[in-house]
Amino acid sequence: MSFAGPLLQVVQVTKRYESSGAVGSLTVLDGVSFDMSAGESLAIVGPSGSGKSTLLHIVGTLDRASSGQVLLEGRELSQLNEIETAAARNHQIGFVFQAHYLLPQCTVLENVLVPTLAESRGAKGNPNGNEVRSAEPVEARAARLLERVGLARRLSHRPGELSGGERQRVSVVRALINRPQLLLADEPTGALDHASAQELGQLLVELNREEKVTLIVVTHALELAKRMARILQLRDGCLCPE
Repeated sequence: MSFAGPLLQVVQVTKRYESSGAVGSLTVLDGVSFDMSAGESLAIVGPSGSGKSTLLHIVGTLDRASSGQVLLEGRELSQLNEIETAAARNHQIGFVFQAHYLLPQCTVLENVLVPTLAESRGAKGNPNGNEVRSAEPVEARAARLLERVGLARRLSHRPGELSGGERQRVSVVRALINRPQLLLADEPTGALDHASAQELGQLLVELNREEKVTLIVVTHALELAKRMARILQLRDGCLCPE
């Protein structure tokens, strides 16, 4: 049974860093709230140090809020135990970072398949206990997606043999291999030249539609942000329409 409410709910999220000195605490996020429906796309923009990446990491369970809630399909992520959190990261949430984090000793195909290795270790399904939503073999899905992003002839290549744009496309396919509901991209074009950044931005928009994945992009690039359905700006710890 599909969840009837918003796919993602971020409710009054605050992130505060405590200091042992006389300065006191530093509040990076101050009561941030927003909702996202399944399949929606959102860009979060703002100056360096405004907390964009921190917010994305909290949504993706890589960091914890000082207060507030993040709910994915109605489940509060901070309340999941360690096994449930690992399953959420592996099946419900995909990550694309500015650095591709590909394994240099592995081929393109092997890098894409790394997230599927948790299957053999027993981390099957998502935290709600649902089965993986397609009977398509993961190797076939990996090859199909790599062909979709223009890398059909690179499956046996290693990351050192690829361009920066090609490596980032591999990281996008790796993030999508387990059919996540939510794709988080943190400055995905930040290390690319303009032409590669344009190509990757268009690819993210197309995959958002084709894979029906909810997409949040944190970026300095207004050109990329404008490709998303919504733009929100982080300013003084608060989120507001751009």
